[in-house]
Amino acid sequence: MDVVLTKSYTGFYFDDQRAIKKDAVKDGFMYIGDTVTEGFHQIRVPGEAVSVQLILDSGDVGIGDCAAVQYSGAGGRDPLFLADDFIPYIKKHIVPKLIGQDVSRFKELAETIDHMQVNGKKLHTAIRYGITQALLNATAHATKRSMAEVIRDEYNPELKVLHRIPIFAQSGDDRYVNVDKMILKEVDSLPHGLINNVKEKLGYHGEILKDYVIWMRNRILEKRAKDDYLPVFHIDVYGTLGIAFANDIDRIVNYLVELAEAAKPFKLRIEGPIDTQDHQGTMDALRIITARIDALGTPLEIVADEWCNTLEDIKEFADQKAGHMLQIKTPDLGGINNIAEAILYCKKKGIGAYSGGTCNETNLSAEATTSVAIACEADLCLAKPAMDVDSGYMIVNNMMERVIALSMRKAKVRS
Repeated sequence: MDVVLTKSYTGFYFDDQRAIKKDAVKDGFMYIGDTVTEGFHQIRVPGEAVSVQLILDSGDVGIGDCAAVQYSGAGGRDPLFLADDFIPYIKKHIVPKLIGQDVSRFKELAETIDHMQVNGKKLHTAIRYGITQALLNATAHATKRSMAEVIRDEYNPELKVLHRIPIFAQSGDDRYVNVDKMILKEVDSLPHGLINNVKEKLGYHGEILKDYVIWMRNRILEKRAKDDYLPVFHIDVYGTLGIAFANDIDRIVNYLVELAEAAKPFKLRIEGPIDTQDHQGTMDALRIITARIDALGTPLEIVADEWCNTLEDIKEFADQKAGHMLQIKTPDLGGINNIAEAILYCKKKGIGAYSGGTCNETNLSAEATTSVAIACEADLCLAKPAMDVDSGYMIVNNMMERVIALSMRKAKVRS
């Protein structure tokens, strides 16, 4: 085996989330203001990845992309991932470990990379993410299976035929035009919304977001082609409800109930209603909010995101019922073997498993993680990368349809 590394770009950008939350001023597609998070020389910088190509003895090439989330360095995540900084590191410390490896099975080799340490520290999540994607792709080539079939056979063997799961599209800041795109394509869940600033996007009393929910409800009812098109409203508020309502649980819950009423007849999910800037505080607050919503019987689901980063975090949040659904933010988990484990654990605990990620990924990472989501029967899969709706939805939807069609064909041949 040989290994080839190249610098690549992602489908979006790295943003200093903490600077944006402190009311950085939008200037066109850029931001004006002081950076807060270490590693950022400006608030928005181009997203970068490291492409990994594993050249197998057969001549086949296993591919994957080392990529990190848009809001790197925030919410307990690893720091900014820039290709020029990490390519020499990968060449020195990881490439020698890959030479000569048997790629006929994925799980054991992926766990070796995921648990690897250099000078007593685990590898950056982006490195573990990309290397394990390439290993999965290599195993698929070596064993003449799709990536989804490899994951299914090693993690979820009781599943005989792969099937479609709901797709969630994200609008970015263009939250009106992009909703129209989602309506036209009848996306299962929408719009994400990117509500990451109280003043401009939420409103000091939540009035801007509530008006947006009402607009979206009316727009779908007016423009949908079929009466049975009932997408789930899924809005990520990045902890801004906590900021607007001073982390007062009563006020937050009351507002969430108002939003759920405004969304009817559509079901509503709110992601990240509160962020206390620490793991324990955020988890405790989400657990209380989730229990309060359940007690009220409101048709609303809470989705956990911030501070629920690693496989261990996801297991803890699931055990605590800190959310009705957990975002498995795929680059944050490191090895994609952890994505499979996380989905299956959530389902075992009766918690919704959302195979998410970030707009700041690539087509390769999107295809690999979509394969894992299908194989482990996630409840929701993010359309990624980018924020334009069309490219991310195309990549994820088409990958899903291709893999499922092949799986069904194989099942017919066997029968």
